Amino acid sequence: MFKLSQSDTYTWPVTVEVPADGGRTEKATFDAEFKRLTQSRIEEIRKLIEREEIRDVDLVREVMVGWSSVVDQDGAVPFSAQALDQLLEVPMVAGSIVLALFASLSGAKRKN
Repeated sequence: MFKLSQSDTYTWPVTVEVPADGGRTEKATFDAEFKRLTQSRIEEIRKLIEREEIRDVDLVREVMVGWSSVVDQDGAVPFSAQALDQLLEVPMVAGSIVLALFASLSGAKRKN
């Protein structure tokens, strides 16, 4: 059975590989909450990407509406526009969020 009416948002895991000492990377993960997009908007976004008319950070600002497991030295960081801007300044994060978004749209399964 397919439920035609669905929630406005859903969560999906994001994995970011961040540079570490010694020429290594470390994986960090958090759950992003994405707006549920219409098929027509997904197609528009794909065309914008093909024409290089949208940046990763702009796409993330459009579709990401929350998160969990994002922390700083003081503990959990609540989602806000300012906190999202700070997160998007971390190298590799915006691209990782976009990859997670498209994985969610293609039905890719999360690796354990």
